[in-house]
Order: sequence, then structure tokens, then C-alpha cells
Amino acid sequence: MLLEYVEEAMERAVYEKLDDGTFGGRIPACPGVVATGKTLSQCQKELQEILDGWLIIKLRHGDKIPLIKGINLNQQRHVPALRSLHA
Repeated sequence: MLLEYVEEAMERAVYEKLDDGTFGGRIPACPGVVATGKTLSQCQKELQEILDGWLIIKLRHGDKIPLIKGINLNQQRHVPALRSLHA
């Protein structure tokens, strides 16, 4: 599900050529996920790396992650408690 989220988010990325000839990119649904690169390809690669890091931080801290194409990474995962060996 995480890979699908990243793929869908990257499909929604917006790129533009900047005044200095470099490229800028952002994912509007993911606030703060922005990148630049000398080429469009470099910008895309950097943007995905930033998205990956952004998701790791959001998941680690339990922050709300925007839905993309109905993919919900906010669902609580229940981890069963371990039983005591002495029970």
C-alpha cells in the first residue's frame, strides 16, 4: 500500500522550469514536499526521496497523512500484546 501511495503521489507532482534554468517540483496534496534539480529527471528523483522521508516522519510521529486516490495510510494498526512467558 505504501508503494502505491508513493506512485500515486508522484503522478500528481507538478513541475516547472525556474528562471535560472533548473526545475522545481512539488506534490500539492503533501504540504512541504518540494524539490529542485538541475534537470527534470534530477528534480523528480529528489522529489521522490523527499516524499519518502516525509512519509517516514509522518508515520513515525502518527501525523495525519492526506488521502491520495483513496489510499489511507492513517489506519491504526493493532499490534497484539505479547504474552508473558510466566503466565
